[in-house]
Amino acid sequence: MSSHHTVLHHEHSLPPKVEGTPTPLWVKVVSAGAGACIAEIFTFPLDTTKVRLQVQNNEEGHPKYRGVFRTLRIMFQEEGVRGLYTGLTPAIHRQLGFATVKLGCYDSTKRFYTEIRYRGEEEPTYCPVCIRIFAGVTTGALSVSLAQPTDVVKVRMQAQFGANKGRYSGTMDAYRTIYKTEGMKGLWRGCIPNMARNGIVNVSEVVTYDIIKEMIIRKRVLEDGVLCHLASAIVAGFCGTVVSSPVDVVKTRYMNSSNSQYGNILQCSVSLWKKHGFLGFYKGFFPSLMRLGSWNILTFMSYEQIKLLVHPDAPKYHVR
Repeated sequence: MSSHHTVLHHEHSLPPKVEGTPTPLWVKVVSAGAGACIAEIFTFPLDTTKVRLQVQNNEEGHPKYRGVFRTLRIMFQEEGVRGLYTGLTPAIHRQLGFATVKLGCYDSTKRFYTEIRYRGEEEPTYCPVCIRIFAGVTTGALSVSLAQPTDVVKVRMQAQFGANKGRYSGTMDAYRTIYKTEGMKGLWRGCIPNMARNGIVNVSEVVTYDIIKEMIIRKRVLEDGVLCHLASAIVAGFCGTVVSSPVDVVKTRYMNSSNSQYGNILQCSVSLWKKHGFLGFYKGFFPSLMRLGSWNILTFMSYEQIKLLVHPDAPKYHVR
């Protein structure tokens, strides 16, 4: 029995850590917010492309936007660089609320659930996947409850084309107009499906990143460094896109709709299915993949590097 436990411990043990002091929560929160904002700035045109492809209707049989690069070209020709970055301000507001909680507070939440689960018992060297998932869902849903209005404004600003062109003169005008015409309910429109989406996305991105990164280090494939973070972020970006796309399409269309267009999120989903079928839930998939893939790479790598820059004494796994 003892030999079995010895083998099991060896298989699941991490490489030794270089001594240091634990990274404070505030460093993780600041690093997550800064990293996400950097990623948002660089990938925002792809996000706008995704939104345009998701919300356009094809009743006439000749959609204006087709494909990532054609959509980017049309937006640039008609609206210039400003059109590509319409909605960036609320997007930055959004990341300062979203990323600081869903990524910055993830480790602390995981630690909290671990202490509850193993209270009075010896904790395992490997954090169970179920605890990671609970932590990811918790921080993902909580981040939405704090920053939902910023997401609504971001989507509305990005979707200003066709009949919606010129709907808002700026970010603050969008906040004011939505509040005046739709009340608080308008600013929190789609909050429940967005909480579901962000919980799913956080599991498929942050939790996947956490698991893959630890697996790479555990198997001694790479050290806890840039290449390890890059590989983990690529996998996280792909998983996040595949899992979240259907929820994201419905969320985007529902947020951008008027009060009279859809009675609830289920009606929006049914309408999308009737008009476009299964593939309708994956409208804008490739720009989503391009955007989420690059966003995850920039976010996680910036997060890790900023965290190391602010707190260089953090313990680090070392592969011998």
